[in-house]
Amino acid sequence: MNILILGSGVVGVTTAYYLAKQGHEVTVVDRQDSPAMETSHANAGQVSFGYSTPWAAPGIPFKAMKWLTQTHAPLKMSATLDPFQYAWMTQMLANCTESRYAVNKSRMVRVSEYARLSIDSLREETGIRYEDRQQGLTQLFRTEKQIEAVQKDIAVLRDFGVDFQELDIDGAIQYEPALARVKEKFVGALRMVGDQTGDCFTFTNKLADLCKEMGVKFMFDTEIHGLEDKAGEITGVKTSAGTLKADHYVVAMGSFSRHLMKQVGIDLPVYPIKGYSLTMPITNYDAAPVSTVMDETYKVAITRFDDRIRVAGTAELSGYNLEMPQKRLDTISMVVSDVFPEGGDIAKAEYWTGLRPMTPDGTPIIGKTKFSNLSLNTGHGTLGWTMSCGSSRLLADLISGNETEIDPADLDVSRYR
Repeated sequence: MNILILGSGVVGVTTAYYLAKQGHEVTVVDRQDSPAMETSHANAGQVSFGYSTPWAAPGIPFKAMKWLTQTHAPLKMSATLDPFQYAWMTQMLANCTESRYAVNKSRMVRVSEYARLSIDSLREETGIRYEDRQQGLTQLFRTEKQIEAVQKDIAVLRDFGVDFQELDIDGAIQYEPALARVKEKFVGALRMVGDQTGDCFTFTNKLADLCKEMGVKFMFDTEIHGLEDKAGEITGVKTSAGTLKADHYVVAMGSFSRHLMKQVGIDLPVYPIKGYSLTMPITNYDAAPVSTVMDETYKVAITRFDDRIRVAGTAELSGYNLEMPQKRLDTISMVVSDVFPEGGDIAKAEYWTGLRPMTPDGTPIIGKTKFSNLSLNTGHGTLGWTMSCGSSRLLADLISGNETEIDPADLDVSRYR
């Protein structure tokens, strides 16, 4: 089949790879001039399969009320005139129950565990390197209450056979020695043994180069204006380069997928959650993280690259604006300075912001639509890098009509009907 993929972030490019691997003729279209120039550009760097957790969780409504008044809080909201912002928030709040959390968490772990197997296979098959490390993720707790709250996540991890360790702070220091310098600030940790790290931008660009060798075509600097449909099928994509036609179409446009789908009558509950990151050079390797450390209090991830530290966090509901208020940058700067005070040079930090495509239940949208030749691979939220290989491999099998290796049930957009 001739397949057109809209979007060249990590999800779009991994989709292209798995479809090309199955023998399809693939073209990727994007408005940017190269891959991974938007949400995939400078994300947290954590490939955190075991940390795949819905933001919509029991207790979040109460926490959110407190966070809105705190200076350094993981969630912020700026009111807009967009009714969808409030409709999406209502949907998210409806998922903050014990029963919905359990369902959503299990769906996310299903995809992310498959992603772990898939990226390991991809790395072995291709030899691709992207400042990657396979040394786990350490989730740090500052209070005993946080340790109690994480028990429901641990139950799901057990159900899915995810490898983890419950540690006291001395146990965590065995894996992250630099924490010994600040051990009095933490009471314990949960270590996700199978989690990984890497530079998503490097990965996406190198995989795009491999895709080109496999015959995948990339059309950059091409604006996507809309879809054309007739009799239950998509008949073309209107772009700045003219109308593009294919046998099958895949929308992997992250936060911008919603606008495109709305034109053809599909209500996609994907909202742009703004996040921030900084990247700074390591100045003292002994005082820097070994892998990824997640500060549970602030929901900030601190990740080690070869000679850099990437710090990312904050979930801000403010529409599609890409402004970087200093107070948001101050939060991620504060956390890395608090946890690894001697690891890097904060004065040389480079700051970035991007829009994560979040669904109200946290689970990505993967699979078919009401159009027989249109599929979706979007809505991964903060876990696009983590889930990309799994969701894309699954979608490639669905499009090709192959038997899938994991159950695709409840992953497509029909679950919102």
